[in-house]
Amino acid sequence: MYLVQSFDSVIKIVSNRKGSLMAYSSIYSQSMVEKKVPSEQLFISVQGPSSLFFFQKKKRGGGGEMTRRYWNINLDEMLEAGVHFGHGTRKWNPKMAPYISAKRKGIHITNLTKTARFLSEACDLVFDAASRGKQFLIVGTKKKSADSVARAAIKARCHCVNKKWLGGMLTNWSTTETRLHKFRDLRMEQKTGRLNRLPKRDAAVVKRQLYRLQTYLGGIKYMTGLPDIVIIVDQHEEYTALRECITLGIPTICLIDTNCDPDLADISIPANDDAISSIRLILNKLVFAISEGHSSYIRNP
Repeated sequence: MYLVQSFDSVIKIVSNRKGSLMAYSSIYSQSMVEKKVPSEQLFISVQGPSSLFFFQKKKRGGGGEMTRRYWNINLDEMLEAGVHFGHGTRKWNPKMAPYISAKRKGIHITNLTKTARFLSEACDLVFDAASRGKQFLIVGTKKKSADSVARAAIKARCHCVNKKWLGGMLTNWSTTETRLHKFRDLRMEQKTGRLNRLPKRDAAVVKRQLYRLQTYLGGIKYMTGLPDIVIIVDQHEEYTALRECITLGIPTICLIDTNCDPDLADISIPANDDAISSIRLILNKLVFAISEGHSSYIRNP
C-alpha cells in the first residue's frame, strides 16, 4: 500500500464513516483528494507551514514489530530547486497536460502537488524493494546529471550509467557480462602489476581498452545480473535504456519534463530534468529511501 503526501499551508484532514482519512489540499487553487488510508494505520505529524508527513504503521511477522515510513518532501525546497520549471510551451507533449498547472512567459509550470505525490510513491517503491535486497540501476548520461548520478549511486550503494548508454546493455546481457568479466580481469592485472611486464606497445593498447571499459562500464562493474528497478533521469536522453527496460519488463522510475511521455515508465515523476538542483533534489529523496530500505534489510534479513 502506497501513502501519498500532501503539501500546502492549508490542509484539512477529514475522517469518513469507515474510519479512513482523506487529505484535502488547496495548492494552486485546486482541491484534490489524496489516498484513503485507514486511520489506525497512520501517525500524522504536521511540521511547518508547507509540509504534512504521513507515518505508516506496519506489522512484521507475528512479533508485532512496527516500522514507520516517512519522506520529508517540502514544497518550499522544490520551489527553490526549480523543480516546477518545464520546457517552452511550443515543446511539450499533450499527455503532460494533467501535470501542468500554468504557463508563464512561454514556459510550462509543473504542478508540484503531482510531483510530490509521485515522488512519494517512488520512495515507497524503492524502500520496499531495498528492504527485500533488490538491486537498482540509476541512468543519467547528460553532462548536467552525470555527477549527481554518480554521487547518488555511491550513497545508495547501487549501480549507475552516467557516461554513455551502450545499446543492448540490458537486452544483450550475455555480451555485457562478457565485457564485465574482461574488465575485472584487466583491473586485476593492473593491480598485480602484470601490465608493467608487457611490451610498451601492448601495455598501451591494454590501458586504452581498460580506460574505455572504465568509462562506459565502471558504474556497473559489480553488477552480476539484470537490475530489479531502473531509475532514469531524462526520458528523452535515455530513451534507448527505457525501451530496453520495457522489453525486459524491468520496473522503471523516470524523471519526466513537460516534453516527455508519462505513460512509458511505471512511475513518472514530473519535474525539471535540466536543472542540476532539481535533479539532485529528486535523486536525494530516492537515495534516502533506498538507504533506509537497505538498513531495514540488514536489520531484518
